[in-house]
Amino acid sequence: MNESDEKIPTPDGIDIKTMPPGDRRTLRRAISGSALGNAVEWFDYGVYSYVSVYIANAFFPGEWGVALTFAFLALSFVFRPLGGFVLGPLGDKVGRQHIMVLTIIMMTIPTTLIGILPTYATLGAFAPILLLLCRMVQGFSTGGEYGGAAVYMAESAPDKRRGFCGSFLELGTLAGTASAALVCTVLLVLVGSDGMDAGWWRLPFLLTLPLGGIALWLRMKLDEPEAFSAATSRQQTTKKPFRDLFRGYSKQITMLMAFVVLLNIGQYMVLTYMPTYLSSTLGHSEVESNFTLVIVLAAMMVVITPLGRLTDTIGRKPVLYTSAIGFIVLSVPAFLLIQAEGAGLQILGLGIIALLQVMLQSCVSATLPAIFPTQVRFSGFAIGYNISTAIFGGTTAAVNTFVIQKTGFELFPAVYLVAAGLIGLIGIRFFNETAGRPIDGATPPGSEDEELAEMGYDLIGFNDNGTDDDTGSGDKQVSH
Repeated sequence: MNESDEKIPTPDGIDIKTMPPGDRRTLRRAISGSALGNAVEWFDYGVYSYVSVYIANAFFPGEWGVALTFAFLALSFVFRPLGGFVLGPLGDKVGRQHIMVLTIIMMTIPTTLIGILPTYATLGAFAPILLLLCRMVQGFSTGGEYGGAAVYMAESAPDKRRGFCGSFLELGTLAGTASAALVCTVLLVLVGSDGMDAGWWRLPFLLTLPLGGIALWLRMKLDEPEAFSAATSRQQTTKKPFRDLFRGYSKQITMLMAFVVLLNIGQYMVLTYMPTYLSSTLGHSEVESNFTLVIVLAAMMVVITPLGRLTDTIGRKPVLYTSAIGFIVLSVPAFLLIQAEGAGLQILGLGIIALLQVMLQSCVSATLPAIFPTQVRFSGFAIGYNISTAIFGGTTAAVNTFVIQKTGFELFPAVYLVAAGLIGLIGIRFFNETAGRPIDGATPPGSEDEELAEMGYDLIGFNDNGTDDDTGSGDKQVSH
């Protein structure tokens, strides 16, 4: 073994069950603090979408009210990349935990304020301006929120359980969205449409305050993950992460952005746009649409952690490939089922899309942070993820609503998913397999597979011939 081999970080092989009690408690706090913040973020997105009709009546009276409501949601996503450019490099310089505390504060306050904003009838054009300001601050904060939570989770988890631990972050996503749907639907049943228009739509936004307070309390108790602390002690962090990121890791950013096109179009299609599609386009009642989605989300919550655990065993890429190809092949048939008569067929169609989506979500927070080395991990994730999200994720509802209203082509969401699947497949093709790999080194995980294999480690997705199992050939994928 040469000198460079000795510097290769080796897989820890730690199982959660064999961890000391103190380390298990630390891991549970990391999971809880990260996941609850993500749940708050998606509770807000869910509430905004489920009460979009009432927000439109309050702030945008007129024919295009709902479209403008979603357009404001899309505009807020413009500020996500700005948040990523600012908060991502800060996270690589000052630490992950500090940024996670900051983002939960910046996310909770404007979301709560939406619940007390005056309406168009009171302030005229200033009312939607105030709404936009709240969404801008919320968008800026989420530019660092998801990236920070995912990086913290990935760096806190044992190498061989990163998929399982990371799946809890996305469990928070689903729980936040399901809670929003349940709260809004129960409220609608209790007070009716007239009551919602009278101001009860504000209550779910106000509930963000105690939820955010609990998440803040949990995050204040967190320490920096060992991977970041070790890099700091070895002086492997960088004072100029933004410069170092674009000089050395532009390939990683590009393939991450391609994958996130699929991830976010699918995610926002299922989690925020589908209730509007079912009610406004297909004519179902709001209550029926929301409860249908709650059932689908509950099913996704049941399977997401077993899927995350599965990716620790067979690798991330087989699951990601299956999902992307599934979106390409099955999106149109699934939407034909959603449009069919009969609740059973509609739930089957939704279930197909939801299963493909939950396969992506089960391992995304374990996969994407592992693309980058420690010193630029937060920057690379936050910047690449949020640029792609701003362009494709936050605009999903607005684009679909606009095209369907203009053309009447009700299968457009399916075509949109097929295109997203094709783009996402390109990104996945160039990922390194990172399941089980150490992520605490100064080089991208997976780039040292040959050296680790020569040292006797049995690497997931890496066969005896020194190639990635999923490629079936000798073109081993190495990032430099």
